[in-house]
Amino acid sequence: MDIYEKYQLKHVINADGKMTILGVSKVSDDVVAAQKLGAQNFFEMADLVVQTGQYVAKLVGAEDGLIVNSASAGIAQVIAGLIGQGSLYHVYHPYTDRITKREVIMPMGHDVDYGAPMDVMLSVAGAKMVPAGYANMCTPEHLAMQITDQTAAILYIKSHHTVQKSMLSIPAAIEVAHQHGLPLILDAAAESDLTKYLKMGVDVVVYSGAKAIEGPASGVVFGKARYIEWARLQSKGMGRAMKIGKENIIGLTQAIEQYLQVGPETGEHMRARLEPFVADLQQIKGLTVSIAQDGAGRPIYRASVKTDRASEICDQLRHGQPAIYAREYRVNEGIIEFDIRAVDANEMAQIVTSLKNIMEG
Repeated sequence: MDIYEKYQLKHVINADGKMTILGVSKVSDDVVAAQKLGAQNFFEMADLVVQTGQYVAKLVGAEDGLIVNSASAGIAQVIAGLIGQGSLYHVYHPYTDRITKREVIMPMGHDVDYGAPMDVMLSVAGAKMVPAGYANMCTPEHLAMQITDQTAAILYIKSHHTVQKSMLSIPAAIEVAHQHGLPLILDAAAESDLTKYLKMGVDVVVYSGAKAIEGPASGVVFGKARYIEWARLQSKGMGRAMKIGKENIIGLTQAIEQYLQVGPETGEHMRARLEPFVADLQQIKGLTVSIAQDGAGRPIYRASVKTDRASEICDQLRHGQPAIYAREYRVNEGIIEFDIRAVDANEMAQIVTSLKNIMEG
C-alpha cells in the first residue's frame, strides 16, 4: 500500500524550504545506506559518540565535535555544559541553587520562535536568558553592559528568523565575549558553511544535521574541545532525554562527509532552475512574480509572488491535492515565496497548475 494511503497522510510538495514541520530534507541513497549500516550493527555507544564527533570535527577543522539529535538539543546541552563546567554534581542536579553562574546574554531581537521559543531551550538548560539591546537594535555596547559575574556565555542566533537591521555582527559579538573571557555560542542551525564561523573565532557552533547538510534527524556541534567535552557529559543527565540513535549518528557522519565534497546547490544553479518556473507563473493573471534572494543574505533564491489574495491562496494550496506548502512569512505584505531547493520540475508544474486553477476559479 502507498505510504500516504496507509497512514492517511497528505501528499506534500515542500516549497516552503527545509522546514521541521515538513520533515526538513530529503536524504541521499548513500546516507540511507549508512543509516542501515548503523542500525544493523552494534557499537559501544560512548565510543561511537566520541569517535564520530572527532572524525567530523577533523573534516571541518574544529578541535572537537558532538553529534546530537537536533540543533535544539545541541543548544541545550552546550549551555548546560557551560553552566556545569564539567561538574558531575551539576550533571545529576542540573537546576541546583549551588551553581549560580547561569546568565546567558542574547540580543533581544534574537529571542525568536523557530518552532519552539529560544528562551524555552535556555530554560531547559537551566540558564537565565538576559536580553541585550532592543527588539530592533543591538550594539556591542548593549551586549557588554549586560555582562556580570553571573554570565556564563553569550549566545548569537544566525537565522532569517531574527531581526536583521541594526544588529551587531558575529565578529563584533566575538570581540565582546572574548574581551570579557566568555565563550561565544553560535546557533547556525540552517547555515550552509561548516567552516566559516570556526575560522572567525566562534567558540561553539551548532548546526541542524537535517537542513543544509541534508542528513537524518540530528544536529552537530563543533568547537573548543573543553566546551564539547562539557556538552558530551550532559548525556549522563538532562541530555539522556535527547539521545540520538546509532543509525542517525552514522547517517549524519556520512552526510557531512558527502556535503563537504559536493556542497549545497549554488545560487546560480538555483536561479537557472527558477527562471522557467517564474516565466510560467508570470503568465497567470493577477500575479506579479520575480526572483528574490533570501532576506538574511544567504545564497538562496526563491520565486516571489505578489497578490492581494496571498492568504487565501496559501490556504487553498495547503488544502489541495497534493498539499502545496509555500513560504508564508510575508503573507501579511501580500507576498508568497516558493523555495525550490526540494522541488523538482514536475512539482513546479503542479504548483503552476494549482495557482492557475485558484486564480481562474
